[in-house]
Amino acid sequence: MTGQAYFNEETLRFLRGLKRNNRREWFEERRGIYERELKAPMLALIERLTEGMAEYAPAHMRPAAKCLFRFYRDTRFSADKSPYKTHLGAWWARSGLEKTSGGGYYMHVGSTEFVIAAGVYMPAKEQLLAIRRRLLEHHAEWKRLIEDKKLLRAFKVHDPMALARAPKGFPAEHPAMEWIKWRQWGVTAHLPAETALKAGLAEEIEKRFRLAAPLVDFLNAPLARAERPRPVWAGGRLHR
Repeated sequence: MTGQAYFNEETLRFLRGLKRNNRREWFEERRGIYERELKAPMLALIERLTEGMAEYAPAHMRPAAKCLFRFYRDTRFSADKSPYKTHLGAWWARSGLEKTSGGGYYMHVGSTEFVIAAGVYMPAKEQLLAIRRRLLEHHAEWKRLIEDKKLLRAFKVHDPMALARAPKGFPAEHPAMEWIKWRQWGVTAHLPAETALKAGLAEEIEKRFRLAAPLVDFLNAPLARAERPRPVWAGGRLHR
């Protein structure tokens, strides 16, 4: 069965035009295109993917609008004052970790590529320490997950931003030290922008998310509170 197409050539044309003309005047003249060809189908795609998470990532099910990133750039501390991003992304945080990073699922449609990712990115100091401590005791399980052949056919390991030496308080000779030195733990797939136009887009993303689910769960284990995920309304029914 062929899946649904969410985006079209107009979507990419808008994003590429915005990359060349990242100005409020240009955007406002084309706001209707943004709402119709980018934001609306993105929300529909998020909703479809969230429904599928009932089977493999129920703690990550959230309303679509809560997953969608802002399209406006925060330019307060940047020399680049371009007002808009040239991609539109979504992030599925775990329940209870929405405001503190944690492990999750990500995807974005952009002017030059389509990105699918999963893991923990740029965690706070307390989360860094918690994950490193988990690796001390469960490094064999992590090795199995991060070296899984199916996972690595679908993704590449994201830049771990590794430290040059063992972090303070950790034994330098520990068998997990390669991973303990990392400052983020995730996997990413960079695909051609035209991937967004395929009818089977949602199925392609979901296939990769499912492969990454054990890795995300491992990373969230020391971070998530022992609580039942709150009910989420999706697809016309309540998921508990």
